[in-house]
Amino acid sequence: MLHQYDQHHQQAPNIDENGSDNVAKNDTAGTAKSRPGMFTRLGTFYRQVIAELRKVIWPTRKELITYTWVVIVFVTAVSLFVAALDYVFGKTVLAVFGGG
Repeated sequence: MLHQYDQHHQQAPNIDENGSDNVAKNDTAGTAKSRPGMFTRLGTFYRQVIAELRKVIWPTRKELITYTWVVIVFVTAVSLFVAALDYVFGKTVLAVFGGG
Protein backbone atom coordinates (compact mmCIF):
# COMPACT_ATOMS: atom_id res chain seq x y z
CA MET A 1 0.00 0.00 0.00
CA LEU A 2 2.88 2.34 0.74
CA HIS A 3 4.30 1.96 -2.75
CA GLN A 4 1.02 3.20 -4.24
CA TYR A 5 1.29 6.32 -2.11
CA ASP A 6 4.88 6.88 -3.20
CA GLN A 7 3.96 6.52 -6.88
CA HIS A 8 1.13 9.02 -6.71
CA HIS A 9 2.54 11.44 -4.17
CA GLN A 10 3.81 14.66 -5.66
CA GLN A 11 5.29 17.68 -3.96
CA ALA A 12 2.54 20.27 -3.58
CA PRO A 13 3.31 23.47 -5.48
CA ASN A 14 3.59 26.73 -3.61
CA ILE A 15 0.13 28.19 -4.25
CA ASP A 16 -0.90 31.71 -3.29
CA GLU A 17 -4.38 32.79 -2.19
CA ASN A 18 -5.52 33.27 -5.80
CA GLY A 19 -4.61 29.72 -6.80
CA SER A 20 -1.52 30.82 -8.71
CA ASP A 21 1.64 28.76 -8.30
CA ASN A 22 4.06 31.62 -9.01
CA VAL A 23 4.41 33.21 -5.60
CA ALA A 24 6.95 36.02 -5.50
CA LYS A 25 9.19 36.13 -2.47
CA ASN A 26 8.74 39.87 -1.92
CA ASP A 27 4.99 39.82 -2.51
CA THR A 28 2.78 42.12 -0.43
CA ALA A 29 -0.02 39.55 -0.09
CA GLY A 30 -0.23 40.23 3.64
CA THR A 31 -1.45 43.80 3.27
CA ALA A 32 -5.11 44.67 3.52
CA LYS A 33 -5.19 46.28 0.04
CA SER A 34 -4.08 43.19 -1.89
CA ARG A 35 -6.09 40.64 0.10
CA PRO A 36 -8.88 39.06 -1.97
CA GLY A 37 -12.46 39.03 -0.73
CA MET A 38 -13.98 36.40 1.50
CA PHE A 39 -15.92 34.69 -1.32
CA THR A 40 -12.81 34.57 -3.50
CA ARG A 41 -10.86 32.93 -0.67
CA LEU A 42 -13.70 30.46 0.00
CA GLY A 43 -13.85 29.58 -3.69
CA THR A 44 -10.10 29.04 -3.80
CA PHE A 45 -10.25 26.89 -0.67
CA TYR A 46 -13.07 24.79 -2.14
CA ARG A 47 -11.18 24.26 -5.44
CA GLN A 48 -8.03 23.26 -3.55
CA VAL A 49 -9.98 20.78 -1.38
CA ILE A 50 -11.50 19.16 -4.46
CA ALA A 51 -8.06 18.98 -6.12
CA GLU A 52 -6.60 17.25 -3.03
CA LEU A 53 -9.51 14.79 -2.82
CA ARG A 54 -8.85 13.74 -6.42
CA LYS A 55 -5.31 12.73 -5.38
CA VAL A 56 -6.60 10.37 -2.67
CA ILE A 57 -6.23 6.64 -3.31
CA TRP A 58 -9.59 5.35 -2.12
CA PRO A 59 -9.81 1.76 -0.81
CA THR A 60 -11.75 -0.85 -2.75
CA ARG A 61 -14.93 -2.24 -1.24
CA LYS A 62 -13.09 -5.45 -0.26
CA GLU A 63 -10.31 -3.49 1.46
CA LEU A 64 -12.84 -1.32 3.27
CA ILE A 65 -14.71 -4.36 4.62
CA THR A 66 -11.43 -6.01 5.67
CA TYR A 67 -10.19 -2.88 7.46
CA THR A 68 -13.56 -2.44 9.17
CA TRP A 69 -13.44 -5.98 10.57
CA VAL A 70 -9.85 -5.51 11.69
CA VAL A 71 -10.87 -2.40 13.64
CA ILE A 72 -13.93 -4.10 15.17
CA VAL A 73 -11.89 -7.14 16.29
CA PHE A 74 -9.04 -5.00 17.67
CA VAL A 75 -11.38 -2.67 19.59
CA THR A 76 -13.24 -5.66 21.02
CA ALA A 77 -9.98 -7.33 22.11
CA VAL A 78 -8.68 -4.16 23.77
CA SER A 79 -12.05 -3.62 25.47
CA LEU A 80 -12.01 -7.15 26.88
CA PHE A 81 -8.43 -6.66 28.08
CA VAL A 82 -9.31 -3.40 29.85
CA ALA A 83 -12.44 -5.00 31.35
CA ALA A 84 -10.33 -7.90 32.68
CA LEU A 85 -7.82 -5.49 34.22
CA ASP A 86 -10.66 -3.52 35.79
CA TYR A 87 -12.13 -6.70 37.26
CA VAL A 88 -8.79 -7.90 38.66
CA PHE A 89 -7.86 -4.52 40.14
CA GLY A 90 -11.35 -4.10 41.56
CA LYS A 91 -11.22 -7.47 43.29
CA THR A 92 -7.68 -6.75 44.54
CA VAL A 93 -8.68 -3.37 46.03
CA LEU A 94 -11.71 -4.94 47.73
CA ALA A 95 -9.59 -7.78 49.10
CA VAL A 96 -6.91 -5.43 50.44
CA PHE A 97 -9.19 -2.74 51.86
CA GLY A 98 -12.17 -4.93 52.66
CA GLY A 99 -15.76 -4.40 51.72
CA GLY A 100 -16.72 -7.37 49.72
